[in-house]
Order: sequence, then C-alpha cells, then structure tokens
Amino acid sequence: MNHVLVVDDEADIRESLEEILREEGYGVATAATAAEALMLVEDALYDVVLLDIWLPDRDGLDVLQEMHLLPAGTRPEVVIISGHGTIETAVKATKLGAYDFLEKPLSLDRTLIVLKNAVEARRLRTENLEFKRQFSVNSVLTGESVPVKALRQQIRLMAPTNGRVLIYGESGTGKELIARSIHAESLRRDRVFVELNCAAIPEAHIEAELFGYRHGAMNQVVGAQVGRTDHRGTLERADGGSLFLDEVGDMSLKTQAKVLSALDDQMFTPVGGTQPLRVDVRLIASTNKDLEEEIAKGNFREDLFYRLNVVPFFVPPLRERKEDIGPLVREFLADFGRQYGRPRMEIGEDALEVLRAYHWPGNVRELKNVIERVLILNPRALRIERKHLPPLTHKANVRTGEGFSSLQQARDAYERDYILKKVEEARNNVSRAAELLGLERSHLYRKMKALGISVRE
Repeated sequence: MNHVLVVDDEADIRESLEEILREEGYGVATAATAAEALMLVEDALYDVVLLDIWLPDRDGLDVLQEMHLLPAGTRPEVVIISGHGTIETAVKATKLGAYDFLEKPLSLDRTLIVLKNAVEARRLRTENLEFKRQFSVNSVLTGESVPVKALRQQIRLMAPTNGRVLIYGESGTGKELIARSIHAESLRRDRVFVELNCAAIPEAHIEAELFGYRHGAMNQVVGAQVGRTDHRGTLERADGGSLFLDEVGDMSLKTQAKVLSALDDQMFTPVGGTQPLRVDVRLIASTNKDLEEEIAKGNFREDLFYRLNVVPFFVPPLRERKEDIGPLVREFLADFGRQYGRPRMEIGEDALEVLRAYHWPGNVRELKNVIERVLILNPRALRIERKHLPPLTHKANVRTGEGFSSLQQARDAYERDYILKKVEEARNNVSRAAELLGLERSHLYRKMKALGISVRE
C-alpha cells in the first residue's frame, strides 16, 4: 500500500481527498498546519505529500524546502496544490524540489494521474538508493575451500528459482552474505532486498515490524500505542523482491503462526488493520539453531519448518575451512585500507600461521574484527607480522581449561566468552542479549563492566 499525506487548512478538501484516495487504495493521513505536517513526516514514511501553499502557520514553499532536506531514503515526493497558482510560483516550487504543481479546484483525473506518477518516481528513487547500498556491500563469497566452492555452485543453481531458502550456520559465518548473494543472482536482483533480524527485535514489537501497523493500532503486549501513523512492515516493503529473516529460530510461536499463514497465501493483515494485503516475496531465512531440536522442545512449529526448509544451505564454521583465512584477510585488509585511507597492507606468513592455528569461535566476523583492530592500532605498518596480532588464546583456554591460575580466573573467562557470544547473537543489542541470558539489562551492564566488555549499541 502506498501512503499519502494531505496538507490543507480547508477541512472539506482534506476530507474529500482522504475519502477519494482511500477508495483508490491509498493509505491516507491529513494535516491542517505546517507544524503538524512536519511532525507526521518525521514520524512515518510517506510516498507523496499533497501540500497546499497557503497554510495558517507557514508558507507551503518553506515547508517544501524543509521536506526536501530529509534523507533521500525517507523523503516523500511533494505535489504542490494551490488556488492562487501562477507560473512564477510553479517554477519556484519545481526548483525547490516539488514533483508537480496542481491548481484548485482540483481535477480528480489529473490528481490521480500525478499521484500515481509521483508514487512511481519515489519507488524508483528509493530502489536506486537501496541497490547502491547493496552493491556497496561485498556480496561475493570469498575462499577457495571445497565447502565454499560447493556453496557458490549451489547459489548459482538455486538463485534463479523462487524456492524458499533456509541457511544454517553458527553466528558470524556469513549467513547474510549468502542471502545477499542468492538475491544478487536471482530473477529479483533488480528489486529490493529487505532484512529483518528476528533476534535483535523485542518479541513485543516483532509483529509490528514484520507486518506493519495501522494508525491508532494498540500493541496488546505492552499496552501502549504503536504509532501515530501507518507503518509499513518489512513484508510490505519487500514486495516484488526478497525478504531475509535472520535468526528465524528466535521468533515466538505466535509470530511463527502468522508467518506461516502469510507464506501460504502471500497475504497478511497489518497490526490494527482490517484489509489484508497481498505481496509477492521470495523468503530467505537463516538460523544458528538446530530447528529440528527446537521442534522437539516445542519452540518451533514443524509446519513452518517444512515451509522454510525447501532449499537448505549449510555454511561451515571458519575452523572447518582454514584455507580460506588467507584470502579473507587480504580482502579485509583491502576493504579497511580503502575505508581508512591507508596504503595497501600485506600479511606475513608467520602471522597467517597464528591465525590459522586459532579456533575462531566467532567465525568470519571475529576474524574481520581482529584485522580491523590490527590495522587501526598499527597505522605505520605496511605488513602485518606476528608481533602485530593481539593474543588469540582466551577462548582456546576456555575450552581446554589451561592457562588459568585460579578457579575464579577460569570462571570469569568462561562468563566473558558466553556473554560475548550472546551479545554477538543479538547484534550488539544489549537489551536483547539480556533477554537471551535471562538477566536484567542493568545487571548485564554491571557484569560487562566488571569483565571489561564494551559494546556499541
């Protein structure tokens, strides 16, 4: 559904436009003043704003200028409407970024045509931005190990189909990269790729994030108003493209039931809505859990598992493909070198031996973080030697029990390792990590501080 904001100080115009546009299938909100309009635009996404020039508190062209300063990804197309239009005003509005100019009394046919074209213009603009963002992210699976070669071959084979994909793998192995690679080689490559991390969103909000909500909808879980305006969920935003549900095993059973229904019918009803929406979405999901074990425990629906598990992908941990460490390190050095404006760095064989000997419980993500840290801490080095690497013994000691002088030291090391793992699963969302650990957020913060763990939320 496309969303329109009608801004006019005349109540009859607002009401008639709202009625007509809702009949045409648009979501509509209205505002009588500039202040109210700017508040609504900041609070929600609109495809088009129909903006009157004459407003009681501000000039409409000033409002147009302010809206044009919004980030390109959230900025609506603005169509100026006026009962006192002149060529000079129309030219000025166009220069300030207006999509078009309509004179009152409004012609219904022309208004609907302009509105339809403005919606399409915004769609093309936002999709172009999304494509640029996606292609700025490396979507090539790096490595020459047998498992990686097999994954690339599987992607080439399955990407052009519409088959649902379920990607298995430990945290940090690159499941999102696999999902993006599948989309990049699919027939939907020219449409959007939308991601929803199920582990990072509180259970009380995941339905609203997935299905969206309608104006005035109440969140039954927390008993508070979800939002002042309509909100498009990830399913609606992914229409025509691919939706990636990361860590799908963390969904509640209630949400799983709704996802199952949406998959079967390609239809869903937003929270607080009455009209179902139809979408065309290819679903790609991932998990770091054994879903068959979760089914046995009663934590995951068996029928949803079979809907998702049409084409399974298994991403091996880094410790099982250590021959890929060299190519990965060189790729990270090149990427971070460009990012930080540094000359090209090499890596010595002695340093690679240390990296290959490490167990890498955090997988590729941990390796990437180590390389970034080394590059930052050694600004003058042109070649990474063994001496530049940080100690890579902590987690190995946790597994073997060696290297600790006391029981307290071993316990602290284990706690630190376990907390880091959960924080990583929650994508640095401390509130979500606290839920996974069964701790209060404040207690987790104190524990992290005591163990020397810092997290950027």
